Amino acid sequence: MSSPVCIVGGTGALGFGLALRLGRAGVAVVIGSRDPGRALEAAQRAHAQVPEGSFSGAGNADAAAEAELVILSVPFRSQSETLTNLKPALNESHLVIDATVPLAAAVSGKATRTLGVWQGSAAQQAQEMVPDGVRVVSAFHTVSAALLTDLEHALDEDVLVCGDRRVDKARVIELVDRIGGLRAVDCGPLEMARIVEQFTPLLISINVRNKVRAGIRITGLPE
Repeated sequence: MSSPVCIVGGTGALGFGLALRLGRAGVAVVIGSRDPGRALEAAQRAHAQVPEGSFSGAGNADAAAEAELVILSVPFRSQSETLTNLKPALNESHLVIDATVPLAAAVSGKATRTLGVWQGSAAQQAQEMVPDGVRVVSAFHTVSAALLTDLEHALDEDVLVCGDRRVDKARVIELVDRIGGLRAVDCGPLEMARIVEQFTPLLISINVRNKVRAGIRITGLPE
């Protein structure tokens, strides 16, 4: 994978954790933020933790322009505005990996509940909003941000991937599999994201009640 990966929202918990893990796996990462200064600061923090990694920071649009793979890791309340602002920077060469979850916490509700999305899921809403020719794949909804950031922790879980084109899912699966301890599982078309996004509040509830940081593992698959 020669071109860098852009993480829009890379200053947040999940985005920063993904940046660390991808950087340690040898993937060049461009951290995007609405505030370019915060993006640069996050890139410096990432480099301090993973000195061998390649990290840079920029405003969201400039960061996306540097990459073909764009991970969208923002709160649901920011998804629409972020995608609207990104439109001029996105074109047919881009593949957007949507990690958004429509948690009710976006409107001061509980993190163990989700909001109804007219399109069916946050990922389908993203697909509707991006320019024509830009594809969206859903992923990274079941991975703990805290465990990603804890580089001493050995990951051992699955990432559920949904998308309408096999070639796009294959690119995402290749990226996921570069992170040690993560295994990507093809879950079918993008419409399945409406189910996968519900795993996030489920895991939050499990974690709160059992004081753990649980993940998802699909059994019965060939190694």
